[in-house]
Amino acid sequence: MTKTHTFHIPVMGIGFTIDSPLKVSRFGIDSVISLVDDILIEKMRKMYCQKLKMPYDEITDKIEDFRAKRITSYLNLMQTLSENKFEEFKNATIKTKNDINEFFTTISDDAPLKKEFLKMTKTKFNLNEIGGWLKDNLKMGAIDVNIMTKVDKDNYHKNEKLPTEFNDAHAALRGFANSNVNSSVVLSAGMNPRLYAYIEQFKDFYPDIEGRIKKKIILKVSDYRSALIQGKFLAKKGIWVSEYRIESGLNCGGHAFATDGYLLGPVLEEFKSKRAELHKTIQEVLFQTLKHKDCIIPKVDLDLKISAQGGVGTSVEHQFLLEYYHIDSVGWGTPFLLVPEATTVDNKTLDQLIEAKEDDVYLSDISPLGVPFNNLRGNTKDIEKKTFIDKGRPGSACPKKFVALNKEFTEKGICTASRQYQHLKIKALDQDNLSQEDYDKQYKKIIEKTCTCVGLGTSALLAYDLDTKVEGKGVSVCPGPNIAYFSKQMSLKEITKAIYDTTKNITRADRPNMFIKELHIYMDYLEKKIEDATTLKTPKEVKYLKTFISNLNGGIDYYLQLFKTELHKIDNQTRIMIDLENYKLKLNSLNV
Repeated sequence: MTKTHTFHIPVMGIGFTIDSPLKVSRFGIDSVISLVDDILIEKMRKMYCQKLKMPYDEITDKIEDFRAKRITSYLNLMQTLSENKFEEFKNATIKTKNDINEFFTTISDDAPLKKEFLKMTKTKFNLNEIGGWLKDNLKMGAIDVNIMTKVDKDNYHKNEKLPTEFNDAHAALRGFANSNVNSSVVLSAGMNPRLYAYIEQFKDFYPDIEGRIKKKIILKVSDYRSALIQGKFLAKKGIWVSEYRIESGLNCGGHAFATDGYLLGPVLEEFKSKRAELHKTIQEVLFQTLKHKDCIIPKVDLDLKISAQGGVGTSVEHQFLLEYYHIDSVGWGTPFLLVPEATTVDNKTLDQLIEAKEDDVYLSDISPLGVPFNNLRGNTKDIEKKTFIDKGRPGSACPKKFVALNKEFTEKGICTASRQYQHLKIKALDQDNLSQEDYDKQYKKIIEKTCTCVGLGTSALLAYDLDTKVEGKGVSVCPGPNIAYFSKQMSLKEITKAIYDTTKNITRADRPNMFIKELHIYMDYLEKKIEDATTLKTPKEVKYLKTFISNLNGGIDYYLQLFKTELHKIDNQTRIMIDLENYKLKLNSLNV
């Protein structure tokens, strides 16, 4: 039987989905753990072992390869505990007819499992027969992991630089590869050739004769070209990409990797039309490589999935993505921050998310990675940052150093949100003899950075009442703009039913369609780019802006055509068409 659900829970922050598989995998829901923070991971392992009275041997930072070993041990623990909960769930679900019927109310009518169930129970309901069948066919949700490929800091032992394989992302990959879980690693934040080449060292990433792969690759991408380039690169190493996860460039949580005006709809359309070509092209490269490496060549075509995420908020939108674009799974991220049964958020942050309105979520420059970052105003990490600034000591103590990548002033990388970097950068700024206006502008850019590698994990520590002496109590939180339209805490059953049932709307009545919301965000982004550009724009700036406008125009034309024929599958048809025409007029009035 195929998977139970047509949605997944993407990685959120560092700590918000740190133990989500333990909460939701027994229901057949896939979720993703961030592997950025091995310190948090070790604290979580210790907590669960003590809570469940299981043996715990601490993996200290004095142990060789401690980062990879911490990750392996935690994933093995998650696997064991999740499997136990899955067996308990199966046994509980098949006890009575009511239990079984209730379970199927949380599954889409289109799910093969539900279709088979309805077929089997059309004339009679034999509890033993149905219970046995269900127990055999229920599938546990995946314990997937996420690695941000560019967060790959060099590491040292006694001031001696360690080999590349001990870099942060490499060690995280090794930790996953050595674990017992049979699932996927989601590679995000762009291409890292050294890391990609390292994957081929682990046998679990290679297919067997039947095309089965123990540990799969999911690539998070924002356009087709990126998928093709990265897919081919990995295929030349003998590694198959099992899934391309397409995310909106700006209408998403966390880091926002803006495209040059390419909107989600046209990107999905290209994947839809070229899916077979993508599969054939990359599989041919892969099989040639496997032959050259004298590896097993599968006797069947390999599975290729396409998923999408970014701003989805209604069952109508969910179903449209599945039916029109032939998406295999839809990512529901931000709304799940309001579901304690699925994610881990401390009470204060949860209350802030519930109260959040449109203006409370903004595209910021706070990330030390230098990438736009969707941020919630008034979060406690930013309040902590302001306190340091007011005391004349801007910057973080940088206790974890996961994003210590800048080598502008030092041989070893330091983080742009750190007190050390900001002190050196401000000192250099003082020597530049700038006007007060230019100085203030540059100074603001320096001190704006926030210690997100700590702040994005602290919520989990607070939620479980764990020690925060090193981290402090400041929480960074990174919802997508979609959070403004969800205004209450929800149960897992409530949100799951709302994903599948068009009568169960859980959003504000004035919520815009996901495609229109993304267009609005891109328009704001473009206007800011035009405003920030110099008065005498360089040819490069002019070319970029004109390309951006052209791509947005093409996206609007695509939607105008699409919604003329597909309107019956979309909410608020009249409003959508009016919005598209208005945005087109506004776009054509921009002067570059």
